[in-house]
Amino acid sequence: MAKKNIFTDSFGNIYVLKRFIIFILGLVSYRRFNGFNKLKISGTEHLVDLPKTNVLFVSNHQTYFADVAAMYHAFCAVNNGYLNTIKNPVYLLNPKVDFYYVAAEETMNKGILARIFKIAGAVTVKRTWRAEGQNVNRMVDMSEVENIMKALDNGWVITFPQGTTSAFAQGRKGTAKLVKNQRPIVIPIKINGFRRAFDKKGLKIKVTGVKPTMEFKAPLDIDYDKESPAEILNKIMHAIEQTPEHNVLHDYDEELKAQKNKSENE
Repeated sequence: MAKKNIFTDSFGNIYVLKRFIIFILGLVSYRRFNGFNKLKISGTEHLVDLPKTNVLFVSNHQTYFADVAAMYHAFCAVNNGYLNTIKNPVYLLNPKVDFYYVAAEETMNKGILARIFKIAGAVTVKRTWRAEGQNVNRMVDMSEVENIMKALDNGWVITFPQGTTSAFAQGRKGTAKLVKNQRPIVIPIKINGFRRAFDKKGLKIKVTGVKPTMEFKAPLDIDYDKESPAEILNKIMHAIEQTPEHNVLHDYDEELKAQKNKSENE
């Protein structure tokens, strides 16, 4: 098992290569977030005094890659003293390299670009409920959980508790169990507009002139001893605004259904 040193991260990825990949991907994606579309970032002041390890970011998910790419920009900017802005891409020369994100294994094994993203910091997991477009039911691979814990022990980690890009999908208890056992600082992130600006993969621009938003919220107040995984998950889902009460369209859809049923019965 690889160990972190001055040359490689805790998974054996060479730092020089990671820096180069982050720099190139940052340059390629920069105009997507500060040109064709204008990314609005808020709340990065919450990141300034965070420890270098055991920080877990939890976020809703809208595209496969654009969400994470935008977060790389935000983290690298903060790493160089730029708060709530990515207007000066000089920060790409000094990226935050001990940053990891949890991603579905099947996604990260498709295509060369996905494999490059993987080197940049992916911690891959096999989804227990979905595989190759089919519903499945399989046991959690504990070695994957250990890899996430190892990433937390050596840096910052971003995870998407819903495990899907579908809005308002149910959160997965695995994230809450990890939080209870590992006791990281938990920072919620609420993103919006990525689904409108980019395709599902986040590689193609669908619409220009969109202003995607990324809001970093204050660390969650969690009682790791007393709160159950269900309570922790509920707190996380509220923070990233993916609970039913945040689904304005759901209420609208239900109203339309009620009107339709009423007209059919008259």
